[in-house]
Amino acid sequence: MTRLQQVLFELDGQYLGHPYFVTGNALFNAVARRVDAETRRSLHVSHGVFLPGEYGEYPEQHSKDGYAGKLGQSLPDVTSYEDLFVFRDPAQRWLLASRPRDAHNAHDIQLHGDRVAFDGTCWFGRPSGQRNRRRSVSWYVHCYLHAGRGDDGVVPVDEDVLDGLQVGGARNYGFGELSLVDTQVVDLEALDYSRLEAAQSSAESCRIELVSPYVLESEHPSGDSQSVPWWWRVDTEETNAASSTGLRRRETRLVDGDETYAVQTVDHGQVVRYVGDDPVETAKNGVLRVGTHSRFGFGEFRVRPAGEDRVPERGAAAAGGEV
Repeated sequence: MTRLQQVLFELDGQYLGHPYFVTGNALFNAVARRVDAETRRSLHVSHGVFLPGEYGEYPEQHSKDGYAGKLGQSLPDVTSYEDLFVFRDPAQRWLLASRPRDAHNAHDIQLHGDRVAFDGTCWFGRPSGQRNRRRSVSWYVHCYLHAGRGDDGVVPVDEDVLDGLQVGGARNYGFGELSLVDTQVVDLEALDYSRLEAAQSSAESCRIELVSPYVLESEHPSGDSQSVPWWWRVDTEETNAASSTGLRRRETRLVDGDETYAVQTVDHGQVVRYVGDDPVETAKNGVLRVGTHSRFGFGEFRVRPAGEDRVPERGAAAAGGEV
């Protein structure tokens, strides 16, 4: 049994850090200060994805369907593999089409001298005649914790440990505080993988979507250089990359105490063909993450059958329907 502890935080106040996500390294270090040495050695933490606390509906591939209320303010039930990724897509496709999606996927910016911070609340005006002149939408952070293989006693981490974590810069000034909203434990082995099993039995091809950056090179002493996995097939004509591999790359930084190390990555959000022969087992490995610095959130990916459109709205637009 491999247990994951999903965690949902609310961002209290302002955050000074990465605009796309809170790195697993930042979340790991915030938790590590509050736990014993044995837990620190075994703990693995994903990147934290930002999402708005708004009304939504379950995505097409979710085990449930239909209207879900304020989905962004609590953790939905998880019974299938696809359920794990409801909040892991930065586009947050669960948002109702009636909500201002583009505005909900961009933080309000606050300036502090020459430093840019992101506000924990967005404000939206209302039409004249409404009872209130404006409404607010709070920002949340979704991540999950798990232990190294064979050490499931680490999770669940106590709620008192998780509540009130601080991440990002200027923490001594009160920035980046996270309050715990919801947490639940999921058994990775007990989930329904029927879509991937059907693809495997019919020899249907699959795609891999990078949820977090995959590390190629790291200056950190514990990081080894590695190539693009052999089971990725990159269609260069389908990408916008300028590299010889057809993959978009990005340099980021890994902070360890007082030291900062350069890390070369394959950037998140890209899609490649899967050419392995066991998509179900690969999917489980993708949740637990692969490669250098995987315990700090790098190397997370999702496996999809090739016939499953990751952006269903494109099909509706092509058919002349409303988006």
